Amino acid sequence: MKYLALITILGFFQMSFAQNPIIQTKFTADPAPMVYKDTVFLYTSHDEDDAFGFKMKNWLLYTSTDMVNWTDHGVVASLKDFKWTDPENGAWAPQVIERNGKFYMYCPMPGQRGIGVLVADSPYGPFKDPIGKPLVKNSSDDIDPTVLIDDDGQAYLYWGNPNLWYVKLNEDMISVNGNIVKDPSVAKIKGSPDPFHYQEGPWAWKRNGKYYMAYASTCCPEGIGYAMGKSATGPWEFKGMIMDSDKRSNGNHPGIIDYKGKSYVFGFNYNIGKQTMSKHYERRSVCVSEMKYNADGTIQKLPFWDSEGVQRIATLNPYQRVEAETIAFSEGLKTEKMTEWERNNPYDTGKKITDRIVVSSVNNGDYIKVQGVDFSKGTHSIEVSVAALYGGKIEIRTDAIDGPLLGTVTVTGKAEGDIFKTIKTPVKNMKGIHNVYFVFRGDRDLFYFDWWKFNEI
Repeated sequence: MKYLALITILGFFQMSFAQNPIIQTKFTADPAPMVYKDTVFLYTSHDEDDAFGFKMKNWLLYTSTDMVNWTDHGVVASLKDFKWTDPENGAWAPQVIERNGKFYMYCPMPGQRGIGVLVADSPYGPFKDPIGKPLVKNSSDDIDPTVLIDDDGQAYLYWGNPNLWYVKLNEDMISVNGNIVKDPSVAKIKGSPDPFHYQEGPWAWKRNGKYYMAYASTCCPEGIGYAMGKSATGPWEFKGMIMDSDKRSNGNHPGIIDYKGKSYVFGFNYNIGKQTMSKHYERRSVCVSEMKYNADGTIQKLPFWDSEGVQRIATLNPYQRVEAETIAFSEGLKTEKMTEWERNNPYDTGKKITDRIVVSSVNNGDYIKVQGVDFSKGTHSIEVSVAALYGGKIEIRTDAIDGPLLGTVTVTGKAEGDIFKTIKTPVKNMKGIHNVYFVFRGDRDLFYFDWWKFNEI
C-alpha cells in the first residue's frame, strides 16, 4: 500500500511540475519574458558552448502556453543586425515590448557603444534596425535595458550598472524625449551606504497601481532585490529580496510577468554546465519560479531556483503537429537551424525549400520529456519527421523514462541527414493526460528530429 501511495505521489509530480533549468539544449541567460496573445515569448541572451567568460553573439526566442513545455525558435536577432557595432561578442541582456502592433527590442551594445533598438512586425521577427545608430549613448553604464509603458501612454527606458538611469521615449519607441536622468534614489555615491543593493539588470513593471523595479543585487554572487515607487520615475523605496544570493550562481537577472492568473520570475543558474564541468564558466541556464504578492503589494521571498520549477497550467494537443524542439526537459540533446535547398551545391543552391529548427546530437539514451499531453481522443498511431544519419529507434513511453511503452518508431535510413521523411508507426491506445518521453536508442549519431503527431482512434 505504501509503495502504491509513493507511485501516486511521484506520478503527481511528474505530471504537474517542470524541471529547472527550463532550457537544456543551449546555454541561455538574461531572460526577458513578454506576454502577447495568450503566449509567453521568452527572449534570452545566449552563452556559446565554449564560453569561458561572456561569449555572446545573438539572442534566442522560446515560447510556451503552459509554462512547462518551451518551443525553441532559434536565433531571433544578433549583433550583426546592428551595422554600426562589433558583431563578434557582447550580445548581453535585451528586452522586447509590444506597442501598436509592432515589437521593439532594446539591446546593449558591446564596447560601450550604447543601447540599440530593433523593430519587427511580429514577435518572431525579423527584427531590423530602424535608426542605424545608438538610441542611447550615455556612459559606461549603458547595459541591461528595461522598458515600461505607463497607463498614460508614456514609455520609459531604464538601464545601468552600477547606477540606474532612465529616459522618456517618444510614442515611436525609437527616439528619446528629454534628458537622460541618473536616478537619485539608487545612485552610487562614493563612501555612502547603498540601501537598495542595486547592481545591474533592472526590470520595471506596474501592477495594481504600484510601480516596481527588480534588479540583480550586490555582486557577487547576485540575488534579486526589488524596490517600489509611486511613479515610473520613483522615488524608489527598497522593499527586500525576491531571492537571496547563492554561491551556486555567480550572477542573476530578473524577468517578471503575470500570466493566466499567476505571477512568475525568471532568472538563471549554472546547473546545466556544472553537470559536466567542475570550474566556473559563463555558461548559464534560464530558470523560473512562481512569484506571490502580499496584500500590500510587497513580494514574498523565494528560495533559490529549485529543480521542480512551476506547475503546468494547460495541456498539450498531440493530434496536431508538435515541433520536436517543444521540450519540458531533455538530456544530451541540442537544437539547431537547418535550411533545405533545392540543390545541394554551394555554387548553385537553387530555391530555398524551408527552414527548420530540429533536435540534433541524438544519441543512445538521450530523451525528450513533454508534459501534460492530453490523449482524450485515444491513440492509434504516431507520425514523426526525421532525417537519418545512422538510423535508430524512438521509444515512446508515458509518465517516466522507463514507463509503459506506447510504441517504437524504427528509423531504418542511413546517410540521409539532409532528407526529411515522415514515418508512421502504430501505437497502443492511451487516454488521459500524461507526460510523454521520447527515448532514443542506437549505436551513434542517430538522426535529426523535426516534429511529431499522434493520430486518434
